[in-house]
Amino acid sequence: MLLSILLQAPVDSVTAAAAAATTVAETPSNSLWDLAIKGGIIMIPIGIMAILAIYIAIERWLTINKAAKIDANFMASIKDMVLHDNIIGAQTLCSRTNTPIARMIEKGVSRIGKPIHDIDSSMDNVGRMEIYQIEKNVGFLSTIAGLAPMFGFLGTIFGVIQMFYKISLANSIQIDTISGGLYVKMVSSAAGLILGIFAFACYHYLMLKIDRVANKMEMYKLEFLDILQQPA
Repeated sequence: MLLSILLQAPVDSVTAAAAAATTVAETPSNSLWDLAIKGGIIMIPIGIMAILAIYIAIERWLTINKAAKIDANFMASIKDMVLHDNIIGAQTLCSRTNTPIARMIEKGVSRIGKPIHDIDSSMDNVGRMEIYQIEKNVGFLSTIAGLAPMFGFLGTIFGVIQMFYKISLANSIQIDTISGGLYVKMVSSAAGLILGIFAFACYHYLMLKIDRVANKMEMYKLEFLDILQQPA
């Protein structure tokens, strides 16, 4: 009797281990890609918007950083050339620098000899055009921030409608089926919200950097106008 109990114990242990292994093997994978696939067809536009948002954010960030850079000795050189009537040299320096600030200053240099008000106005026009070029496509981030959550909720609603339609056809309600279906259908909502938050944060961060560039351009414009009003 004792011998049969001892022999049966290892067999029971092996059986339990095999059952546990089978349970683990049957557990579905929950990788990010699997979750995205379960989100349904609505994940396609959300994915496209995600790619656009990432591209615009990186491209505009690089552009804005480049626009904000200017040689520390740039204005000192412009001042020296303008005060010594070296207008051609000042224009050449501006064209070689090739930044929004330099292009704005170049417009002012080309208007030297005209009233200060006219110079100020022409530089403002160039400044506005440069800021417009820097802001190009940033507005799409704001649009994506608003659209992405709505697409996510739309995907969830479509999924819930399909789930309840299948329940009505089966004429039975099982809690595991409902909870599993809702878990899958909420994927699109989560993806839309995450993308919306990302696009919203990128939009306001980039607009903050653009404001800093605009303020820097205004500062350089006023410095240039001050140079023109200094006695030769």
